[in-house]
Amino acid sequence: MAATESMMLALGTTAPAFRLPDSAGQPVSLDDIASGKRATLVMFICNHCPFVVHVREQLAALGRDYQQRAVGIVAISANDIEGYPADRPEKMAEFSRAAGFVFPYLYDASQEVAKAYRAACTPDFYLFDAERKLVYRGQLDDSRPNNGKPVDGADLRAALDALLAGRPVSAEQKPSIGCNIKWKPGNSPDYFAD
Repeated sequence: MAATESMMLALGTTAPAFRLPDSAGQPVSLDDIASGKRATLVMFICNHCPFVVHVREQLAALGRDYQQRAVGIVAISANDIEGYPADRPEKMAEFSRAAGFVFPYLYDASQEVAKAYRAACTPDFYLFDAERKLVYRGQLDDSRPNNGKPVDGADLRAALDALLAGRPVSAEQKPSIGCNIKWKPGNSPDYFAD
């Protein structure tokens, strides 16, 4: 199973705005997710990636645990659905229901939002503070498919807990690892050449 690391967007970056449809076609914006929240978590995921499937229950648990604590949470899929029909919006709705997600799962058809976040893999995580400044980007935890480590969300939960408690988020952040985002032919972002 080939793995791609996240690009580790610069800490302090302002959350790029977006307005994307959910799997039912209803538009959801960053403002809808982040307004009035103490923190905002943006996750790039997809339906078919074994790395995402491996952590799916923990993603649902994060939603249940942190939305009650004034954290805005959203998941976005940017995969090319022509080449990867398992990631089509109707399949996203099924995936979200089966996982028990309590947060919106949006589709980035143009892949421009993924590019704005410099997203590289699924899953890829971005945590912003109340001013929408990036304080954490990196892995969920040390677990990977077949490595035997628990899927506990330790790294991301530590960042969330520090932020919500008013403590600095540790600058020691490990890249997320997963399947590469499935870019449309000719649409691969230039940041992979960095």
